[in-house]
Amino acid sequence: MSTENLAAPDVERGVVAKLSTLDRFLPVWILVAMALGLIGGRLIPGLGAALGAVTVDGISLPIALGLLVMMYPVLAKVRYDRLDTVTGDRRLLVSSLVLNWVIGPALMFALAWLLLPDLPEYRTGLIIVGLARCIAMVIIWNDLACGDREAAAVLVALNSVFQVFAFAALGWFYLVVLPGWLGLPTAGLEVSAWDIARSVLIFLGIPLVAGYLTRRLGERAKGRDWYESRLLPRLGPFALYGLLFTIVVLFALQGDAITSQPLDVVRIALPLLAYFPLMWAGSFALGAAVGLGYARTTTLAFTAAGNNFELAIAVAIATFGVTSGQALAGVVGPLIEVPVLVALVYVSLALRRRFTPHLPVTTSGAGSTSDPAGPPTHRSP
Repeated sequence: MSTENLAAPDVERGVVAKLSTLDRFLPVWILVAMALGLIGGRLIPGLGAALGAVTVDGISLPIALGLLVMMYPVLAKVRYDRLDTVTGDRRLLVSSLVLNWVIGPALMFALAWLLLPDLPEYRTGLIIVGLARCIAMVIIWNDLACGDREAAAVLVALNSVFQVFAFAALGWFYLVVLPGWLGLPTAGLEVSAWDIARSVLIFLGIPLVAGYLTRRLGERAKGRDWYESRLLPRLGPFALYGLLFTIVVLFALQGDAITSQPLDVVRIALPLLAYFPLMWAGSFALGAAVGLGYARTTTLAFTAAGNNFELAIAVAIATFGVTSGQALAGVVGPLIEVPVLVALVYVSLALRRRFTPHLPVTTSGAGSTSDPAGPPTHRSP
């Protein structure tokens, strides 16, 4: 047996061991957050109504605050002076565009029709989820999997721009035009480009500007060493606090719908259980095939596999109503996406040694939400 193979398990254990307790047991905390939300929504009278009483761009105010808190620390970690190394990587950018805006929506359309041919409302809701490309939680998964933080920021920004211009058009294509061509029933989707742009500006623009200003002003005042060794460790854990808070509130708001229709939830879950691993695995294989290296391959995989369920839920509620099957399908999205992508974080870390077989055992989980050291130094040629 080669020394590479002997060292590989130690490498993986070394990466995981450097994660904080919060990061290492993330699946447990997420399951607890889901359970707390579902139980609270069922047992506390009026909790759902109170949480949803005030909205920001169609999203419950507590969820909106949770999303902003979740995204800000990770965007504060981005080294913005390195973004030019990402924008010049045409393999990465072209691969991301094709996966997100051609393969992803088409795969969700196919799975929804294949597995939910008799449930048009849920099918439509899933197609909407497939059209909403991820701009939020993917940053967390990428960070935990030691992906390229700067590449993630660029691809998220790219998805945001395309979302503004392409979401409504693609919705019309996949819900009206394509089913018509195939002789299938059609469903209408009315959403304006401004509605999508406003959502992107709020939930991505605010934390992006805050993160950029925090790094720029912090480095100018105290230097990069202080910023990354002293300030970021204090900010980092708030990303997962925001994530867990968002999950609690989300499932508290939709607890009745989820627990009162368990068989429907199972039917909705089946296409999602196929979609996320297929998108992630295909994207990871593509990144490896075109020679992106581990960090950017991981970033490509997670940005392609994740979906913007906040936007999908908002569009479904605005178009079809809060009690609609389309809205329920949007809510089931994160119920499946969160644990599946967390599991894929561990799969990604296990595959990391194939890209860096000589990685020293002391390598830290640089992408961890609590680790200030920045992204892994391995870069594609």
